[in-house]
Amino acid sequence: MANPTLRAAFDAKKFIVAPGVFDMISAKVADGMGFDCLYGTGFGTVASALGVADAGIATYTDMVARMGRVAQGCTTPLIADADTGYGGLLNVRETVRGYEAAGITGIQIEDQEVPKKCGHTPGRRAIPADEMVLKIRVAVEARRSRDFLIVARTDARTGLGLEEAIRRGRMFGEAGADVVFVESPESEAEMVEIGRSLGQYRLLANNVEGGRTPILSAARLAEIGYAIAIYPAVGFLAVAAALERVFGHLKAQGDSNGLPAAESYGFGRICELMGFPDVWEFEKKWAQPER
Repeated sequence: MANPTLRAAFDAKKFIVAPGVFDMISAKVADGMGFDCLYGTGFGTVASALGVADAGIATYTDMVARMGRVAQGCTTPLIADADTGYGGLLNVRETVRGYEAAGITGIQIEDQEVPKKCGHTPGRRAIPADEMVLKIRVAVEARRSRDFLIVARTDARTGLGLEEAIRRGRMFGEAGADVVFVESPESEAEMVEIGRSLGQYRLLANNVEGGRTPILSAARLAEIGYAIAIYPAVGFLAVAAALERVFGHLKAQGDSNGLPAAESYGFGRICELMGFPDVWEFEKKWAQPER
């Protein structure tokens, strides 16, 4: 079931900051930090699970399994990437039903042609706006609970211009999307214009370090009309950098001695994070006498 606390936070006009999670370690770490929402990044999930580009290679089955496990292993509401809905209108219906049944709280679908591409990379092409409107209407009708949120993304800005992206955002909001996501505006001025033009809807800002869009503070985003900011890449970029440092040390030194304490989460902490204390208590309770 969808977690009702996320819709309640939106209704209370609370600005949402959502870190990108891509596996169970990143999800468990973020889950214990008091965020109102987690964002299940498609790029990070595909990279960590399959080791390939976020270019429409992962399937519905791949994503619902991974994101469902995250949702079930965390108490924080999860919005998860679902690319284009994995096909036509029937696929969208089944994707919404599957994500909701898996315990995910929100689904992000976009208006790209298949195969889709990461929103901050070149070569994206958008389907006709009317086709996406139908997808949104199907998604809204397919959900069991209104606490399951529909995030509708347009990738029109890069290929078709800001005016068309705003037009689509308005259409998506009118079609019933709970959150409108205009992907990759290229300046703060463009973001201000999106907020001015679409301020009647909940707007999402996608903050990708090194991407097309400037990263503004939460206060500034709220001021210009946004309701939620996602940070899909910050986690896996940090993990890759940390691994490169410690693996480089291991290759150069031949052991892990001498690593700064800051480079290690700590074996005891990771055991606790993964639930070993519960395992030990269970084993103590049900211990069998030696024969």
